[in-house]
Amino acid sequence: MSKVRKILYPISILYGEITKARNKMFDKGVLKSIKFEIPVIVVGNLSVGGTGKTPQIEYLIRLLKDQYRVAVLSRGYKRKSKGFIIASNKETAHTIGDEPFQYYKKFDDIIVAVDADRVNGIQQLKKIENPPEVILLDDAFQHRKVAAGFNILLTSYNDLYVDDSMLPSGNLREKIEGANRAQVIIVTKCPKKLDEREQYQIAAKLEPTLYQTVFFSTIEYDEVVKSNSSEMHIDELKDYEILLITGIANPKPLCSFLKSKKLKFEHLEFPDHHNFTKKDFLDIRKKINKFNSTKKLILTTEKDFVRLNENIDASYIEIRTKFLNHAQDFQKLIQNYVGESTRNS
Repeated sequence: MSKVRKILYPISILYGEITKARNKMFDKGVLKSIKFEIPVIVVGNLSVGGTGKTPQIEYLIRLLKDQYRVAVLSRGYKRKSKGFIIASNKETAHTIGDEPFQYYKKFDDIIVAVDADRVNGIQQLKKIENPPEVILLDDAFQHRKVAAGFNILLTSYNDLYVDDSMLPSGNLREKIEGANRAQVIIVTKCPKKLDEREQYQIAAKLEPTLYQTVFFSTIEYDEVVKSNSSEMHIDELKDYEILLITGIANPKPLCSFLKSKKLKFEHLEFPDHHNFTKKDFLDIRKKINKFNSTKKLILTTEKDFVRLNENIDASYIEIRTKFLNHAQDFQKLIQNYVGESTRNS
């Protein structure tokens, strides 16, 4: 443990006890959790930082949208607005947040809404014409005022929550025992060739309860690079000079993917959910203008693209979650929960 972490460790102990006491009050009914008749699925994590929630939400959207009216409800992290908002053509990444705006632009047959108060958000969604039949709560594992019917907990392969400690000395939002609320634990961002022996070892390390199932997934990058006006196969970029712009929690997998494709790129890295400023746009333009090649482009992630797009001509790469194995078992768990909940309501 570093010196800084040792100094912060007593604060982490106190913070851990506070979150533990809060969870106990919810468990005992001192603090109220509201259960809704409509099926509610939570996707979240125990730690701060990127564990792959966005591609996991998109996986669920694709799984359910052809059979049910799906709504995604998020708090809209770092948005410049307040209250309940349903995404429409009037909204931008600034008014509803980058991830909700990405869902809205990508899926035209779902409802996307934001509200820091998830209870109010669900109540408002139930009042609209043609209300949703299933609600996906993005990053709401700690939002216990909603008693979700199904909880999916994500943890990154290289940063398992069992190896972490509480904020501020570590990255955990609550104690490890909070994982017991999940029906499913997904180890995300795994190597594509993670064998079943190591999967078993990791699952044993997580110590799931008897009613929990552990799955393993990886991130797949699309082979097509897209912009507002064109598409090209990633192999066509081998002759390009590329300026890579990222404002995500962990850009290392993307950098590794581009290197595996033998692409030449310079990387400008910004913090997660970075709100790009006029100075940032000016610096980006200066940087790309210094490239000598006639074949050059700005490349970014899909999440960053929705924030850069208004000011910078950029291209982006989509990502998807892919289960290493037992994908049908996961799908069946979700479909059974939604189907049974829908019939019961």
